[in-house]
Amino acid sequence: MITLRNKCFTSLVFRRTKSNIKNYSIITNRNFSCLLGIETSCDDTGCAIISDSGEVLGETLQSQNLMHLRNGGIIPDVAQDLHRKYIEPTVDKTLQAANISMSDISAIAVTLQPGLPLSLAIGMKYAKHLARKFNKPIIPIHHMEAHALVVRKEYDVSFPFLTLLISGGHCLLAVAQDVNKFLLLGESMDSAPGEVFDKIARRMKLRNVPEYSQMCGGQAIEMAASKATNPHMFKLPLPLAEYKDCNFSFNGLKTSVLYQLFKKEKVHNVDADKLIPEVNDLCAATLMAISRHLIHRTQRAIEFCSKNDLIPDKKKQLVVSGGVACNNYIFKSLTMLCNELDYAIFRPTPKLCTDNGVMIAWNGLEKWWRNIDIVTDLKTLDIKAQSPLGESLVDKVIEARIPTKLLKIKVNL
Repeated sequence: MITLRNKCFTSLVFRRTKSNIKNYSIITNRNFSCLLGIETSCDDTGCAIISDSGEVLGETLQSQNLMHLRNGGIIPDVAQDLHRKYIEPTVDKTLQAANISMSDISAIAVTLQPGLPLSLAIGMKYAKHLARKFNKPIIPIHHMEAHALVVRKEYDVSFPFLTLLISGGHCLLAVAQDVNKFLLLGESMDSAPGEVFDKIARRMKLRNVPEYSQMCGGQAIEMAASKATNPHMFKLPLPLAEYKDCNFSFNGLKTSVLYQLFKKEKVHNVDADKLIPEVNDLCAATLMAISRHLIHRTQRAIEFCSKNDLIPDKKKQLVVSGGVACNNYIFKSLTMLCNELDYAIFRPTPKLCTDNGVMIAWNGLEKWWRNIDIVTDLKTLDIKAQSPLGESLVDKVIEARIPTKLLKIKVNL
């Protein structure tokens, strides 16, 4: 009978050859069993254990969503306290689910950048504690790289590929050339789409509707939009329409939505806790406007990649990931864009789009296979609240001034 522990116990000697070992402090000539991933970059405490073959042996996610909904948004001090409370039981629960102990773990992958400093610090400190106690190396993880690469666990997506990462804290376009090599094409100059969804939903008072009360802003707006009877009632602008680059801007769009909301509240003399009668139509307009902006910039990124031979003609791939990628209307809109431009489109399963321990463990595993960033000198490790993704080509995209005629995408709400 093969136990779970023996099932994931394989030798890594054949992979770790002298020819591909890089300048990192690494533990060599040891048998590999499993790898532990820890995620605390924002408001969820995530942990997962993955085997050398990529099998998830155990995973746990302690969500803070309801707590922050009650507080009207993420409060860093509160997030830190909750991470501190749940980090140890989350790791213990994951070990129990995998039916292994820390002695079976060969390395600890942990998010160190970017994110909320107070949250990142909890994950780093606990990872260092485990590393010292059990003599394990640490593999530092860049949160956005992990979002981009976790799709490779589920689908045959090879390098290079274009990726659109959309979440509550980030919005960017990049070319993933390898596990640790990214080319940044564009990023948000102000807010991220998930943040805008949350603020608009809160101002619309969608939380007062029972079926939306436990949803994040993006979920609530998508659900309300599906009930719209006149989705084209409100006309919202296309952000950065005259700027020929791949950057994003959502603040002006948010202001336009709130202005329309204010006008309707005045017309209907809406009480403080009530919603405007046209709230579903305004949600639909918001969702369509944000989708148009994402499509417009992604379309230009595709054209830039084509002109600069960054993506092979026979391997045109777009990976969409991050919490906002769970929005089906947005994903369907991007799918129609990809169909028009002969691109294959991929996104991880919903639970891997949002922050989780599996994506951290998987990123650590891909680095382990290549002997990248396997660190034993723990003093060299620290967190970074802000951390650009890869090498920036943003200025080159701006200089290229690629004209883009927005494709007419029609998706049913």
